[in-house]
Amino acid sequence: MKHITLITVSFLLSCLTAACGSLGPDLPDQAPPKPPAFTSWVVGDTANVVTQPLGGVVLAGGGTDVDEAMRWLLQRANGGDVLIIRASGSNGYNDYLFRELGVQVNSVETLLLNNRTLSDNADVLRKVRGAEAIFFAGGDQANYVNFYRDTPLAAALNERVKAGAVLGGTSAGCAILGQVYFSALSGSVTADEALANPYNPAITLGMDNFLQQPLLANTVTDQHYTNRNREGRHLAFLARLATERGKQPRGIGVDERTAVCVSPNGQATVFGSGSAYFLLASATKPEVCQPGKPLTWIADKQAVSVTAIPGSVAGTGGFALTTFQPATGVTTSFWYADAGRLIKR
Repeated sequence: MKHITLITVSFLLSCLTAACGSLGPDLPDQAPPKPPAFTSWVVGDTANVVTQPLGGVVLAGGGTDVDEAMRWLLQRANGGDVLIIRASGSNGYNDYLFRELGVQVNSVETLLLNNRTLSDNADVLRKVRGAEAIFFAGGDQANYVNFYRDTPLAAALNERVKAGAVLGGTSAGCAILGQVYFSALSGSVTADEALANPYNPAITLGMDNFLQQPLLANTVTDQHYTNRNREGRHLAFLARLATERGKQPRGIGVDERTAVCVSPNGQATVFGSGSAYFLLASATKPEVCQPGKPLTWIADKQAVSVTAIPGSVAGTGGFALTTFQPATGVTTSFWYADAGRLIKR
């Protein structure tokens, strides 16, 4: 009888083991792997290579990218790593830059950084500090400002500029490159709206608190320029700056399918099918630049001098950002505003 009882107990234990698993400690289930903190796409060598970049800046006006300007950007990377930063979109630049333009670089990587938390991510900062060329894609510049300004990412970007990395951007990515910039934090604004009220709530200007490319000090850029009739709003931006800062502000407007490539010595070359416009405010402040009132800035009909440089496949020179003056023989015109109306002469 004792023998039968032992067999029965052994049998029951076997059944319990089969049904319930091991009688060992109940270990927690292994946590699933965490998704990556950010999205990136890379082509080329994923190992960082260190080269000495050649510096400069690329201001692209949006629309179709200008091959010659993007080759210039790649050449300034000097065989190093190219980083595309964007707050929306995908990896459309990777193959284009790495395989289609005929300039050899170590890698092209696109980072999708679409929230402010990612601007303090250690891997993101490491990639930025290892890049010889950095280019901002188009989209909405308010996202760049909201997500990147006053963050470790902005500090890392400025470190790379000081180290000689070439910096560039197109459309919204170009809008943030000036040390003064239209942030679009309250949406866009048309030329008519800006001229009718240079203190329109949509005119949100950032000043000396984001990217610090020395070539673009005291300079506000604008894009899709004559394609979207933005000359008038650009004039209003300069009027605000002249009124508030007591300086002679500068502006660079770039048409679509056009890009301005500026070497570290300040010499500008314009590529593409449109034109670039270099605006310099006069020393005379606007006569009327007040909230709710149409802009009047006549200054003897010379409120802002404007030098238009047409783009070309080979690249057109004729303007120096260091002096903000055109070369000898290049024609300069003047723009001014009278009671909210833009006048060109």
